[in-house]
Amino acid sequence: MATATAQTPYQQLGGDQPLRHLVDRFYDIMLTEPSVEIVRNMHDADTTEIREKFFDFLSGWLGGPSRYIEKHGHPRLRARHRFFSIGESERDQWLLCMSKALAETPMDSALRAHLEQAFAKTGDFLRNRPEY
Repeated sequence: MATATAQTPYQQLGGDQPLRHLVDRFYDIMLTEPSVEIVRNMHDADTTEIREKFFDFLSGWLGGPSRYIEKHGHPRLRARHRFFSIGESERDQWLLCMSKALAETPMDSALRAHLEQAFAKTGDFLRNRPEY
């Protein structure tokens, strides 16, 4: 009797093509959404390199190929983001872009809910500025 193995979020999403769509929509939204100016200003105008790095990171983070680690080593998210002041507003702006990108990327609603929750936890993890 064969046992069913659970699919990773990367597999549930459909692999590279839908992941690339998600990443591109995220950055397209970040570059055009008027209400995310703070987060947009944290990025270079040319997002080519960061799109590729984010694609590589999400691939492994979602259970697919570990491209980021193979190219750049351990992600060390907090260390890599330490140069940016990240509080609630920055987290919320980033999550707004991701929420819109998730909504525009075809996927099962349960996967979308899981990813929204996972991104929210990661956004909280990256906060490095106390809020008063």
